Amino acid sequence: MAATGTSADRTKRADAVRNIEAIIDAATRTLAVNPDASVNEIARAADVGRVTLYGHFDSRATLIREVVDRAIAQTDEALARLDFDGDPRDALGRLLEATWHLTHRFGAIVVAASQVLPAEQMRRAHDGPAARVRRLLERGRTTGRFRDDVPIDWQISLIQAIVHGASSAAHRGEITADVAPVLVRDAVLAAIST
Repeated sequence: MAATGTSADRTKRADAVRNIEAIIDAATRTLAVNPDASVNEIARAADVGRVTLYGHFDSRATLIREVVDRAIAQTDEALARLDFDGDPRDALGRLLEATWHLTHRFGAIVVAASQVLPAEQMRRAHDGPAARVRRLLERGRTTGRFRDDVPIDWQISLIQAIVHGASSAAHRGEITADVAPVLVRDAVLAAIST
């Protein structure tokens, strides 16, 4: 004898999973362009109603936290696949170009997150990428490829500012997404190289 409701429960769960994924994907796309996007705009982009969205995420802040968590995980996964061997300048160039693509993809999510997440959580979101940059800067300083006459934390802050600034400039149409990775790489390397 089959259990009643099993097929319906599985269908309902599958629909819920699809809705959650659609909402997160839509929130990622929408917030990347407009950090002030409303729940209504996100629900419309996900092709679900507000009630459905709130059935899965109790607030806009909860949804943004989920978007940020996924963005961090995807960023870490993508950057972990990069080759950091060889000349530190070349390795940093590869890291900067990859970081640009990820930053541009997630765009203004950083702005949306900063509006709802505590500063400590925002800092932790940058810890993984910053640690990779720090290791390359330290290696480049040791080999004489990068300047060591300024604090390394300043160099990391400068790199973050250039990457985020390029993303904002691309969203405003001042530069194209195609040329931005090269501009980011060249600007950073010019600023930190010996």
